[in-house]
Amino acid sequence: MFVGGFATFAMLYGTQPLLPLLSTEFGVSPASASLSVSAGTAALALMLIPASVLSDRVGREKVMKASLAVSAIIALACAVISDFGQLLVLRAMLGAALAGLPAAAMAYLGEEVGTRSQGKAMGLYIAGNALGGMSGRFIAALLTDWGSWRIALLALGVLGLIAAVIFWRSLPRSSHFYPRAASLPRIIDDAKLIWADPGLPWLFVTALLGMGAFVGAYNYLGFRLLDAPFGLGQSAIGAVFLLYLVGSWASAFAGQLSDRHGRRKVQWIMVLIMSAGLAITLSNSLPILIVGVGVFTFGFFATHSIASGWVAHRAQERRGLATAIYLTAYYLGASLIGSLSGIAWALGGWNGLAAGLGLCLLLLMVVALHLRRLAADPA
Repeated sequence: MFVGGFATFAMLYGTQPLLPLLSTEFGVSPASASLSVSAGTAALALMLIPASVLSDRVGREKVMKASLAVSAIIALACAVISDFGQLLVLRAMLGAALAGLPAAAMAYLGEEVGTRSQGKAMGLYIAGNALGGMSGRFIAALLTDWGSWRIALLALGVLGLIAAVIFWRSLPRSSHFYPRAASLPRIIDDAKLIWADPGLPWLFVTALLGMGAFVGAYNYLGFRLLDAPFGLGQSAIGAVFLLYLVGSWASAFAGQLSDRHGRRKVQWIMVLIMSAGLAITLSNSLPILIVGVGVFTFGFFATHSIASGWVAHRAQERRGLATAIYLTAYYLGASLIGSLSGIAWALGGWNGLAAGLGLCLLLLMVVALHLRRLAADPA
């Protein structure tokens, strides 16, 4: 599952450090260039619930394996596009194909891992996401400096193929999966119960706001570091994404912390850390800025790790659909807030962007404090 999460994020976000280059290469605005990320996340969001329903019917393993294999093939095709429109189409197809893995992954872990270890297991899966996101971005930036963006995208496709082979050979068979009918009445009934839960809808809002703020910041971080007073090159900008290692550690750490102290007591603290990190990035000192991005990254992955495990636990037998809704909100946040942040960037630079994302985090804190007052989770 760590490998699957690694490959998913590496392929999905590999174009993010290349946004300034793609903007110049194809003559599009920064906001338009960000669509090479948002097209994939939006398509993934739209396909998550259908993929979840399919995994309820045919099994988590089959859906996840097929998803990863098809995604790797599409990722390879991105390296031979001839215009920006083709890139957007293929990136959307990539996101749609990738949906099967995250749609089934959390439900798979919720079914196959004991309750006392679910926080740690979910943290390790999210850590794979973080490490994959870091590696994909860093490899893409480095290979673009050494060769070209086409070589970079080709490498990401090869990475996806290798991960698919490992995943197919190593994933343990499901021992506790029971097929559920994919009938519309059953899906509607499950959805009604999910939305009636006092905690789950607020966790979906957490996903939308948290991921939106995170992607919004990273989408335009490269543009800021490229401009004065920093003037960094493509490889140096890519190296900033090594801070995802902080996120990888934060996910596992937050999972263990929530297992020990309870999710309600830990979640709001992680949102506070994320907000503090965003505030620190306002500095024009490069070392302080990097520290701020690291703190921001820590807070985000910790928040996401806790919230995603919380959804899988609260939803119980409806965890497949519930996690799909959670991830739909998660990737819609990445697409909508991630692209709309371009308006704030265009109007006010990094300060304007930070103000807009700060509003998202303020709302996220309100939600976290509300969840803190939630009654104890179902057993």
